[in-house]
Amino acid sequence: MGAVQGAIDAIAREAILFAGVGLLIGGIDDLLIDAAFLIRRAWRGGRRRLSVMTLSAPTRPGRMAVFVPAWDEEAVIGAMLTTALDRYRHDDYRIYVGLYPNDGPTIAAATAVARTDPRIRLVIGDTPGPTTKAGCLNTLWHALLAADAADARVTKAIVFHDAEDVVHPDELTVFDTLIEGRAVVQLPVLPLVKRGSRLVSGHYADEFAEAHAKSLVVRTALGAGMPLAGTGCAVAPAMIARIAAVRGGDPFDPASLVEDYELGLRIAEMGGRGLFARVTDERGGLVAVRAYFPATLGTAVRQKARWITGIALVGWDRVGWARPLAMVDHWMRMRDRRAPIAVLVLGAAYLSIVAWLASIVSHGWTGVPVTPMPDAVRLLLIVNAWLLGWRLIVRAAFTGRTYGWREAMWSMPRLVVGNLIALLAAGRAIWRYIWMLRGAAPAWDKTRHEFPALDQPIDAVAS
Repeated sequence: MGAVQGAIDAIAREAILFAGVGLLIGGIDDLLIDAAFLIRRAWRGGRRRLSVMTLSAPTRPGRMAVFVPAWDEEAVIGAMLTTALDRYRHDDYRIYVGLYPNDGPTIAAATAVARTDPRIRLVIGDTPGPTTKAGCLNTLWHALLAADAADARVTKAIVFHDAEDVVHPDELTVFDTLIEGRAVVQLPVLPLVKRGSRLVSGHYADEFAEAHAKSLVVRTALGAGMPLAGTGCAVAPAMIARIAAVRGGDPFDPASLVEDYELGLRIAEMGGRGLFARVTDERGGLVAVRAYFPATLGTAVRQKARWITGIALVGWDRVGWARPLAMVDHWMRMRDRRAPIAVLVLGAAYLSIVAWLASIVSHGWTGVPVTPMPDAVRLLLIVNAWLLGWRLIVRAAFTGRTYGWREAMWSMPRLVVGNLIALLAAGRAIWRYIWMLRGAAPAWDKTRHEFPALDQPIDAVAS
């Protein structure tokens, strides 16, 4: 029993120390972002926020091209297109839907809407699906070039959306103004909390509420490259053309799993000006993209695994680091890629809890006194407890600001759910990365989507 007890004590001691140091580093990292946000907010003071009512009219109104890549989306593509046509308050736009020749159900659903409105353009690629989303976007880019040449006009902005998105009525109007003089504009993304899945679907709401109201705001304010969300963003066609010229004609790399993330960084590297725009509408809600995210543990793990693989693992290989002296960019890319290490720290933290409890039980059983914890380790745990408390308060504050106080209260238990999803997703991501290193072709590892019923005021959330 003594040997077993000693092993348990050693595991508890080492796990607590490893997790404590890791959590301290991560907590300080997050605290610096919090401090930068609060300093920026105090500096800006009472400066008036952008709103649709006060936004100036575009100097040269132009046509918007909305790209919607779709593979196996027959369940949502019809509702998405119909809703977009009903909602958009813009006089000149076209919606280009990227389709695959071997995806008959999605083609049929999109065709049913396209027959009712000539602004819907169906683009069926030559390559059977699924390719990557980047490959589908390349097909849409070439279709747009051909359409602009035939119409003898130039598209002002390319807007990216997913097949499950609920667009905001004022979105294209905002893009028409803000894209002038800029290479890219990103709007916030607000996941919808699904009934019956408040913990899993809701944890996306917590993460995006904090990321798109704080982290990305700080990132752009400090001058770092802005990774795009892949939806609710507008890019100047001239910038896409520059990237395409460098890449030999195709602006997006078909081998990329996170073409949106890479696109934002490439634009910044090429000197393109970007703006993360939080604009309120006439009701005080945000001009933002709403959509259901995965609502089950399995689908959430699959999606998070793709993000970890594309950003933290493959993305490290593909994108690398910033210019040598671009320290803020280095910091932000390090934050992007900390997920695998953070998962190790989380795993050690949960292991330390189990080992610590087992140690207490074993010492109580044998009557041998527990070795006192060193003062330095005790101080480390106290500091981490304060940092955790602060993190819970900050997350609840941003969730409450966007979704109300009830969801703010749910954000606290959802932090544990998010940790579990991250732990499971990291394992899947590592295996997927190993297979890719062995030559496996990247593919569109998507999840089934659901389009929300529009009998609820989904746009009426706080800003």
